[in-house]
Amino acid sequence: MEVGLPENNDFLDLFDDLLGNSSNYSYDSGSDFGWGNDVCDDVRTNFELVVIPVLYSLAFVVGILGNAVLLGVLFQSRKSWSVTDTFILHLAVADILLLVTLPLWAAGSAQQTGWTFERPLCKITGTVFTVNFYCGIFLLACISIDRYLSIVHATQMYSRRKPWLVHASCLMVWFFSLLLSIPDWVFLDIPSDRVGRRQCIRNYSILGNETVHYWRMTSRRLYHVAGFLLPSVILVFCYTCILRRLRCGTRGLQKQRAFRVIVALVVVFFVCWTPYNITLIVDTVTENNGNNTCGISALDKAMIVTSTLGYLHSSLNPILYAFVGVKFRRQLFDLLRSLGCKLKKPTNFQSVVSRKTSLWSDSAETSNSTAI
Repeated sequence: MEVGLPENNDFLDLFDDLLGNSSNYSYDSGSDFGWGNDVCDDVRTNFELVVIPVLYSLAFVVGILGNAVLLGVLFQSRKSWSVTDTFILHLAVADILLLVTLPLWAAGSAQQTGWTFERPLCKITGTVFTVNFYCGIFLLACISIDRYLSIVHATQMYSRRKPWLVHASCLMVWFFSLLLSIPDWVFLDIPSDRVGRRQCIRNYSILGNETVHYWRMTSRRLYHVAGFLLPSVILVFCYTCILRRLRCGTRGLQKQRAFRVIVALVVVFFVCWTPYNITLIVDTVTENNGNNTCGISALDKAMIVTSTLGYLHSSLNPILYAFVGVKFRRQLFDLLRSLGCKLKKPTNFQSVVSRKTSLWSDSAETSNSTAI
């Protein structure tokens, strides 16, 4: 089934209207190099110099604070970690490592000369970003599968007697993500664009101009399948089955809470990453048709804005995967009190069964429990 995409001209005009006229904007391919030979004016817009660094900085600050709080609560309750807590720990680490690369990209965007660092730092920063991007998406899929098995089939994928199994699974996710970052080690370079501005991007022409198209398309397909389509299928399948299972339950309040949380998890994932993937498809189609001109710069802007929205997903994870849990909120208030904060305990906190359960659980019930 073919997916209908907006006409290129309409798509670009829309972003021109939203982000300002870009007739003087210097076009480059954003994430790829070796395409287009148009000569553009050497004028950098406020969008490049101001808006991009602000967006990256916002994602960095919000994400670091949220994940730092998440790690603090986790380590405060490390003696009672569950399987889900271990996945959440690795997810928070992946999100933080992804977010710490954003200041470097922001600095490169804010400079008239572009990327001001050396090639090794470009390769390291790009690789760290890619590894933790894939790792974060795959860990979300692992959490979904674990919840699916425990809620729908009442089966525990990991034994509490062998906690090393879940850590081994997480290490396999990290290793597989590292393998997917190999193209960054090979192709990341800092060539200059048509106006002499240095860019930290994948330079596919280093293996020969005749292979540029092949490696570029292979890289794009790999990203779409491994970084979006496959995790999306897993998320939709698992949470659809979970929702169907919860509909058969009898605990009305618990069921409504679970519905809201699960729908929020899936919706936010797609809201954050679908616009970027659609924009990336349009970019691929546009460049394939040989339509590289200075006027296409609106698509560059669209890719930057939608990718920043994707980065914000790392900032929202602590809220969606942790703050919705009653036990987590109780642990958070306990942590703040231990730091000297005088807080009034909310009256709607429920008593929690004194046995080992996830920090993110609203229930200790075995058959209808959910790890959210």
